[in-house]
Amino acid sequence: METPLTANIRSGHEPSDIDAYRKNGGYRAVLKALRSMSPAEVAQAVRDAGLKGRGGAGFDAGLKWSFVPMGSDAPRPKYLAVNADEMEPGTFKDRLLMEGDPHQLIEGAILSAYAIEADVAYIFLRREYRLAARRLRQAVAGVYHSGLLGRNIIGSGYSLDIHLHVSGGRYMCGEETGMLNAIEGKRANPRSKPPYPQTSGLWGKPTVVNNVETICNVPHIVNNGAPWFRELSHTDEGGTKIYGASGRVRSPGAWELPMGTTLNELIEEHAGGMQDGYKLRGLLPGGASTDFLTPAHLDVKMDFGSVEAAGSRLGTGTIVVLDDRSCPVGMVLNLERFFARESCGWCAPCWGGLQFAVELLTDIEAGQGRMEDIDLLESLAKMLGPGHTYCALAPGAAEPLASALKFFREDFERHVHEKQCPWNRA
Repeated sequence: METPLTANIRSGHEPSDIDAYRKNGGYRAVLKALRSMSPAEVAQAVRDAGLKGRGGAGFDAGLKWSFVPMGSDAPRPKYLAVNADEMEPGTFKDRLLMEGDPHQLIEGAILSAYAIEADVAYIFLRREYRLAARRLRQAVAGVYHSGLLGRNIIGSGYSLDIHLHVSGGRYMCGEETGMLNAIEGKRANPRSKPPYPQTSGLWGKPTVVNNVETICNVPHIVNNGAPWFRELSHTDEGGTKIYGASGRVRSPGAWELPMGTTLNELIEEHAGGMQDGYKLRGLLPGGASTDFLTPAHLDVKMDFGSVEAAGSRLGTGTIVVLDDRSCPVGMVLNLERFFARESCGWCAPCWGGLQFAVELLTDIEAGQGRMEDIDLLESLAKMLGPGHTYCALAPGAAEPLASALKFFREDFERHVHEKQCPWNRA
């Protein structure tokens, strides 16, 4: 099984410096692209590969790039923004890539910027990722020294600068337009769409925003071709995927596997199954802002289409496990507290609705809830859904809440009837 994204990563070791990275074939794709491929050909290779965005939405990366104005009449400068904020609870895959192989991300950023004829690239990094920041700074400096960044790279006529921008540390900074505002030095509020960033992004200029894992795939597509990339997968969605698992499993972690690996294989083979004395009751398949699935869904393939058909989203592909000895009401309350705290307050359904949900869940968890509170939570989950807010924060927060009410309603009702949390009895 090929694992192109993690082939250079060695647990407990410093990442490869630029010399070691190049000896292993690193920056070969940049040389190939700048010497023998046009920007349009690089973009077409990515589109032919069917690379879907690995940040959560799963939008076709090559298609997104196609919306950027190209040619001599396009507005300048143009920008690439790499979303490395990764504040989704339960998600840690991009950290693995940045700490373990920072040059892979930089190479992918150069290629992606070239494909859209961008002049400047920003890596927008979560503030808490200090080790990743140090390693990325060292790597970027090495690439400048080697002549693969800056003016007229290897005499190709193409120039690019890369800047590391460390986040202010809020979840909203990871929303693509909130992130653009943060880079501009503004409060990280979402922007209304249209216009979309591809035509009016940073400082009103064309900008593409892609996730770290998405960008890291680009060098391998350029080197090996679209058919190779598609053949890595178990489904018609190409490539590998870095999946993760946390919770009461024996071996929590992250693994690069073919796209379309089943939930059962992820939990039983790679995460080692449930810890002794615990049974699987449910799971969030793609981080905190996805709908619960149950043991009845273990045969579901972990690709965007299959997980959506099962009633949830692949999201980041990092599973959060709920065991049979943990309270689902308490779990959802913990998540909603996070989302309510991280709301930017830009729209009333989000800041008001999420706080109201927290208050209702707090009462239910404490044994002070009423049956009508459960109905109110269902109404809130609908009110917070898509189309009612500026961005996807509130709709994402509504997914675990609505699906918990669907699958674990009896647990909510027990809290009300017994006037206490059944899992917190002395």
